Amino acid sequence: MLQLRPNCECCNRDLPNESLDARICTFECTFCKDCVETKLNHICPNCGGELVRRPRRPAAALARHPASTERVFNPAGCAQT
Repeated sequence: MLQLRPNCECCNRDLPNESLDARICTFECTFCKDCVETKLNHICPNCGGELVRRPRRPAAALARHPASTERVFNPAGCAQT
């Protein structure tokens, strides 16, 4: 099950479950659309994987399986490529 991390690792922008701007790789590293397009060239700086739109969890499922509250913030790893 996806963790649905709450923020962008580059800029720390909030990315709640309903956000259409959240992007993830296969390891669930999480970034916002702006950082992915302007800094990362759609490539995860952590694993080199493709960054794609994160799916949203339906409200009923979110109640049973809440999103993660653990924030990951590493602006040094998100230098302009």
